[in-house]
Amino acid sequence: MTDSPEQQQQPAAPGRFSRLAAKIKPKIQAIPVPVWWPLPVCAVLGTACGVSYGALQTPEYTATSYVVAVPAKGIEPTAALGYAQAYGRITTSDSTLAYARVAAGVPPEALRTQVSTETSPDSPMIAITGTADKPAVAADIANAVAEAVFVSSNHVSKNTGVKLLVFSQAIAPTEAASPSLPISAAVGGSTGGLIGGLALLVRPKRPRATASASVPAPSAAPAESHPNANANANGTANAKAERELV
Repeated sequence: MTDSPEQQQQPAAPGRFSRLAAKIKPKIQAIPVPVWWPLPVCAVLGTACGVSYGALQTPEYTATSYVVAVPAKGIEPTAALGYAQAYGRITTSDSTLAYARVAAGVPPEALRTQVSTETSPDSPMIAITGTADKPAVAADIANAVAEAVFVSSNHVSKNTGVKLLVFSQAIAPTEAASPSLPISAAVGGSTGGLIGGLALLVRPKRPRATASASVPAPSAAPAESHPNANANANGTANAKAERELV
């Protein structure tokens, strides 16, 4: 006859874990904990977070194409500089992105988040940067937006006297622009160590235990015998003896 599952499972002895915890707790409390423990703990946690971020993040690639504004004959060079600033602002406009989405193969809503431009106050040049998770896609985005700006600006070049030329096309990058795993780990460890150091600076200081020296109590000095006191005592004793004789 076999026992039922309820009978085979024996409940744990009551109080076993509490007794084990009572034995381990004094040993744990006896381990000395240094006051600078937040520094290594935060550094280790920061390194772990950096490694996790570097391992789980999707790599991003960037490619940049350059467009330069050229003034027509008889137009001052400062005009080209001003139009370069203006065209740099309309690079991410709806009309430009709607024209570039076909060549880039990316919807305008996503294309707006994957394109950035940069202009210089000293040079009539526009830097158009495309960002994507694949190197070829990043280059296609940058070249497509540069071509769109080139076409739209040259439609009105007769009125503005300035036209754009593609100075350099974007090429597919060979390395990701996002930080690598060692760099992420180093940044995370440095940040964690900095936070741990700040925690040490702002934490309340422990009061220092001052050892007070025990001063012995003054010993009672023996009473000094005085000649007059001895004489009075002898006189009292003699008078008492005389009264007993009478």
